[in-house]
Amino acid sequence: MKSSEIKELSHTELDEKLDLLREQLSKQKLNHVVSPLENPLMIRKNRKDIARLLTEKKKRSSAQ
Repeated sequence: MKSSEIKELSHTELDEKLDLLREQLSKQKLNHVVSPLENPLMIRKNRKDIARLLTEKKKRSSAQ
């Protein structure tokens, strides 16, 4: 997810996307423990996307 896409999201969309990504990350981690994923780099991608969303959320809260 690009930062330009993240900036266009509203506060509620940002929270929903964050919840969705966290849920996906936990499922991917569990699946990776049970049997190796085809592409384990997806775990890293989700972690980075979560960090981007949290950064944008913090920027918005400090700007207000």
